[in-house]
Amino acid sequence: MACGVRAGRALARRLRDVRAVLFDRDDTLIRDVPRYNGDPTLVQPIPGAAEAVGRLRAAGLPTGVVSNQSGIGRGFVSHMQVQRVNARVDALVGPFDTWQYCPHAPADACTCRKPAPGLVVRAARALGVEPHHTVLIGDIGTDVRAARAAGAVGILVPSPRTLPAEVREAPLVARSLGDAVDLVLAGLAGAGVATAVAAPAARTARP
Repeated sequence: MACGVRAGRALARRLRDVRAVLFDRDDTLIRDVPRYNGDPTLVQPIPGAAEAVGRLRAAGLPTGVVSNQSGIGRGFVSHMQVQRVNARVDALVGPFDTWQYCPHAPADACTCRKPAPGLVVRAARALGVEPHHTVLIGDIGTDVRAARAAGAVGILVPSPRTLPAEVREAPLVARSLGDAVDLVLAGLAGAGVATAVAAPAARTARP
């Protein structure tokens, strides 16, 4: 299990009540593809992703994906292309119980694009749970802020896109997707919950 400082008691209590786990897609479950991926053959799972998701399913926890896909709104990819990529991720890493993605560009000021809570709320509804009974695992601050806005628990798994400030501000940080799942399962079991902080790297464009 990840080692580090103990999480606060309030977070530990929240994790004991988890009923579903949500994931960001790019750089959380699969490698990010620059300039928006519309090609399923380019999908490369993060090492250990399938095993980590499988452990949650084995524990009886529903899973889902919540992903900003502004390449649609910007005109780089179509809904069909994104859905084909998602289907490939489902085949390699899932299956997931719900997929929710935001097609809007940032200028659209929608209520679903993370860090807004819309995707998390929709995913929770699709899974039949309350948002405050969910965990969202992602690699950047918008994932953590979306979780907070929806009343969910956010776990940050830093990637090369993660900023140092995002690591400092996250309530829970894990070194890997597997460690993040360890946090969830330990919380469900009522065990002590710990965090491990990975060194962040340079910032790049967000999806």
